[in-house]
Amino acid sequence: MKRFYTLALAAMLLLPTGIAAQNAAVKKIMQTAREDNRVMQHLDILCNRFGGRITGSDAQENALKWASQRFEEWGYEVQLEEVGTLATGFNRGGWWGRMTGDEQMTLNFVTPSYTAGTKGLQRGHVVIEPTSQAEFDRVKGSLRGAWVLVNGRWNGYAISNSPEAKEYRRKTIVQNTENERYNREHAGEDGEKRHISDSPGLFYDEMAKAGILGIIQASGVPLQALYDPYVVNGKVPFDSLPTLPDIRLDEEQYNRIRTLVEQRRNVCLEFDIRNHFRLGPIPYHNLVATIKGSKYPDEYVVVGAHIDSFDSATGGVDCGSGVSAVMEAARMIATSGAKPDRTIIFILFTAEEFGLWGSKAWVEAHRDMVPRISNMFNRDGGPMPYAGFAAPPSLKGEYEKIAALIRELYPDYPFEVRDLQPRSKPGYGGNDASVFGHEGVPILQMDERDVKGYNFSYGEIWHTDRDRYDKSIPEYQQQAAGALALMVLGTANLPKRIPVGEVYTDGAQ
Repeated sequence: MKRFYTLALAAMLLLPTGIAAQNAAVKKIMQTAREDNRVMQHLDILCNRFGGRITGSDAQENALKWASQRFEEWGYEVQLEEVGTLATGFNRGGWWGRMTGDEQMTLNFVTPSYTAGTKGLQRGHVVIEPTSQAEFDRVKGSLRGAWVLVNGRWNGYAISNSPEAKEYRRKTIVQNTENERYNREHAGEDGEKRHISDSPGLFYDEMAKAGILGIIQASGVPLQALYDPYVVNGKVPFDSLPTLPDIRLDEEQYNRIRTLVEQRRNVCLEFDIRNHFRLGPIPYHNLVATIKGSKYPDEYVVVGAHIDSFDSATGGVDCGSGVSAVMEAARMIATSGAKPDRTIIFILFTAEEFGLWGSKAWVEAHRDMVPRISNMFNRDGGPMPYAGFAAPPSLKGEYEKIAALIRELYPDYPFEVRDLQPRSKPGYGGNDASVFGHEGVPILQMDERDVKGYNFSYGEIWHTDRDRYDKSIPEYQQQAAGALALMVLGTANLPKRIPVGEVYTDGAQ
């Protein structure tokens, strides 16, 4: 074995200086990937020191500061590029709830981001929401100090207080009242009745004025929690922010509570929800870390993941699994001594969950660079290992060489190179890569697959209270970080940029 390495070293010394240096860097990356892979350490810090990183929160700002320090330590040129400002920020604390009375139960629930918490521990009886003026008049005296069960099954967003939502509720109440009158007056004539809408929160404003404690809606499990778009997008003044908790409760518990209330049983709920707003304006940023190309400094390989996450959990998968792998790939490349031919730009995007705001801002601010991006690698599909790549025809041989290195590093994982089939440029889609693809940038991604059968389900954690550190799979994350480092460096060192004409059928950038 010693003789083999001596011969290998001698062979490297006979190579031209640039090639020998690149080979040495690749060898160092592979050694680091085997012996000192820190991807799970990065993920631990993101999830368990900072927690859920909703845009506009202290957690996201602290995570960006920490990541900036790490990239600087590794020798990158680092910039925090402002994307925009929010009128209000948001921090989430803990939350607790239980039912008392004829039955006792610990409650399983979440609240959307950018919604109100309780005023300390608040206890109250339970009322089922009215859907018509007659029903409201019948229960209005019991609303003060009550938790209200509203209709419908939650889709993750808060019940809106936008002017459009208020007008919709007003019109629906008027229509319900008219339909109720019609049904009374024409009962039995034709056997048909006009529809009475049970849209959730129809009497939201009236119930708030009557003194309810908050609203509760059923949610499937796992519990999905998004945000209040009107607060995030609507420039709501600080003194006009939501004041009523917006609770999403495990639907089995919700149904049991509703049954008890319908039976006029003794039901009392208590909640302590620590949601807090931040006084704006709150700027939010992309982190951009660059290693300059030694041969083609004005050509680029971009590597991205979004650092923001929803915060009912800790963002361990969406997108902690992306950020941690991207950061570790960056560390491996930097500490290898690599001098890539093309400039490599690592970007931790912000506000992806609000509508790809960070990536859209970067592309808009760097329009001159966009046509010179060879590829944009984006990791935002969960903690899966990489198992293959579709290469453009003219570079398939080069990617076969990179694939051979990945297989050598991880021999128990498949990694095959397939023929790329050109396609139309994408529209804006579900991740940051689509923003680059929309502009005609190649966005060729490695295949991801649950190779060893860990039974991972992205749908289980997507935007739910299960998006935690323990849902990421350590060996998959380690493989992804090493494979990504080799793929990114190899793409930066290709003899030519990836040809756009071999990627898209509808023209160049």
